[in-house]
Amino acid sequence: MRPAEPDREARDGGDDSAPSPDPTDLRLMARALAMASRAALRGEVPVGAVIARGDRVIAAASNRRESARDATAHAELLAIRAACARLGGWRLTGLTLYVTLEPCPMCAGALVQARVARLVYGAADPKAGAAGSLFDIPRDSRLNHRPMVTAGVLEEASVRLLQEFFRAKRSTAVRASARGAGAPRESHS
Repeated sequence: MRPAEPDREARDGGDDSAPSPDPTDLRLMARALAMASRAALRGEVPVGAVIARGDRVIAAASNRRESARDATAHAELLAIRAACARLGGWRLTGLTLYVTLEPCPMCAGALVQARVARLVYGAADPKAGAAGSLFDIPRDSRLNHRPMVTAGVLEEASVRLLQEFFRAKRSTAVRASARGAGAPRESHS
């Protein structure tokens, strides 16, 4: 795997400091975070996605893997499907996908296939990320389409939401396990 290229904004900036986040990026990532919070309330891993043209939202979605019982019901794929339906075609050229967690290989592949112009994500995913962490599908020069990638927008808020969700999930699991350890089993005969 080749090293990740710096974002186009960083290359154009002329210095080594990180570019200031674009106000539109901040606003739309905040919207993706709101979608992620909705997912958490439903017991889903809190990932939210928004697809926009400029500052106009085309589609928004959050994870629904558990409720839909569908391994492909990731926020990014649901947002891509909704945007395609709304626009009446599969090419999402000129659009930006905002997502709170770095896309997995399936979602990164889908955004390339849909011709999304730009990916903006919050938290890196060192275990499954495919936009620079584990793989780098959007920047793979062998592909016919390579969206621009901007990482780390509202990263702390994205990480915090995921950490709080999994901390609560572990806490609930520990309490349930402790209750079940000494309790007699009921017979359902």
